[in-house]
Amino acid sequence: MLKLFFLMLTQCLCLASGQVLMKLALVGMQPFSWTRQWWWDLLTNFQLMGTGLCYGAGSLIWLYVLKHFPLSVAYPMVSMSYVFGMIAAVVVLHEDVPASRWIGAALIVAGCVLIIKE
Repeated sequence: MLKLFFLMLTQCLCLASGQVLMKLALVGMQPFSWTRQWWWDLLTNFQLMGTGLCYGAGSLIWLYVLKHFPLSVAYPMVSMSYVFGMIAAVVVLHEDVPASRWIGAALIVAGCVLIIKE
């Protein structure tokens, strides 16, 4: 199960990184409009392209995990991406996260530890 742990850790980091890149991409864009310029800006946004790369890498890892590990163990481990997303929100986006959310994140981590332990 140690192999699953490291694969899922990597997969969750890819998912959380993709979310952060998407947030940064969308914050930096102009408000939505049906103009050709808006769509060009969207399609040439490097942060949005990075989002696709992160999701693609995460999906490839997930395909491997699904083939080689029980779904009942692997699927709950995806919830670790929420924890990494919160950490990224604080570190990269400088958001304030209240204690109640940190308690929730700790419960997610505890649940994952219980699930992966055999």
